[in-house]
Amino acid sequence: MAEPRLPESLIQSLGDQLTPVRRLPPPWRRTLGWLLVVAVMAAGLLAHFGADPMIRRWIAEPDIAVAGVGAVLTAACAAWAAFELGVPGRSWRWTLLPLPWLLLWVGASGLGCLHDWLGPTAHIAHFNEASDCLLFIVSFSVPLSILLTWLLRRACPLRPVLAAVMIGLASAAASAALLEICHAFAVAATDLLTHALAVAIVVLANALMGGRLLQPSLK
Repeated sequence: MAEPRLPESLIQSLGDQLTPVRRLPPPWRRTLGWLLVVAVMAAGLLAHFGADPMIRRWIAEPDIAVAGVGAVLTAACAAWAAFELGVPGRSWRWTLLPLPWLLLWVGASGLGCLHDWLGPTAHIAHFNEASDCLLFIVSFSVPLSILLTWLLRRACPLRPVLAAVMIGLASAAASAALLEICHAFAVAATDLLTHALAVAIVVLANALMGGRLLQPSLK
């Protein structure tokens, strides 16, 4: 009759079969990596359109410059919150991180609507031009969302839908910030509503599809 295996021997044999797992970088470092990709996109747009039109527009409409800063900070904080949600034990309260900058972005953008009345000589976006903004934000959000989802999928967040919402918000905010480089007209109500619709589409699409992709696998 064979002697029963000792627990220590069993543990040792199981340990020998384990494959080492590379530790993920901290959330802030992964956030910086994603923002670097956004910066490369911005550099490409600046090389094509130049910075002078954007700077002149910001000087004429400082509230739009503030909105652009709010969009950048919203993107950075939402991406950071998404990566934090991929760390076991982290609170859902990380989703509140981008909230102040989101309010700044929306509030400053809303002030731009006053140019409809205060700046009658300004070029206001027509429906076709506003729809181009929607297409721009959605189109640029797709690769940014895919990249964030791929980076976060390795972490298997315990709140996949909430993390996907943060991915959508980060991607849409970054795309809206990139739009400022080639946005050639004043912000009117139609333009602002189009931007809001684009952000809502990106966030909802990520919540529906990204949430499923981030579900932990039971295999």
